[in-house]
Order: sequence, then C-alpha cells, then structure tokens
Amino acid sequence: MTGILSSSFFWLYAFGALALVAIGAFAMLVAMNLVRLLIAIEMLIKGVTLFLALAGLASGNRGLAQSAIVTLIVIEVVLMIVANGLVLGLFRQRGTISTQLLNEVKE
Repeated sequence: MTGILSSSFFWLYAFGALALVAIGAFAMLVAMNLVRLLIAIEMLIKGVTLFLALAGLASGNRGLAQSAIVTLIVIEVVLMIVANGLVLGLFRQRGTISTQLLNEVKE
C-alpha cells in the first residue's frame, strides 16, 4: 500500500471523523435539551466536514472537496442561526428548552 492511504495520520483522522459522527448521532438521540441537541448536530456536521476533507485528500481532488466544505460550512451557519433563534423564541414563550415539553408547542 503506497500513497496517502498508507499514512497513519490519514487513518487517525478517519477514526476521528467516524468518532465525531458516531458521538454526534448518539447525542442527537439522547438529548433532552435543545441546546445539547444543537451541539450534537454541530459535532455530526464537523465529522462530515472532516470526511469530506479526507475524501478530497484520498482522491486527489482537493479543489472539489474544499468547495464542498465551504458550502457545508455556509449551510451549517445558516442552520445554526435559525435553530438558535427558534430555541430562544421557545425559551421566551415556554421558559424551558426541554425536548419533553415540545408536544405542548403544537397548539
């Protein structure tokens, strides 16, 4: 095995990306707080961003990977701004950010 795939740093970064995605997905499933849910989404997206960077490095198409990463970062920022605004509005209306009380919001 030669090239970038034989590098121990490549596999270390790949394991880190997989860990970020797994921890983010698990945290999304067990989060009982909307702020923790947003942090879990951030972790998941950061893992995907690292996977995109590794895919660009492995394929040799770094320009496409970089443009995909920049696009993902822009989408992530917009998503987080809107989601934080919704969480803040929910907190002002209900006084809590617990996910267990979200069924009452359907009124």
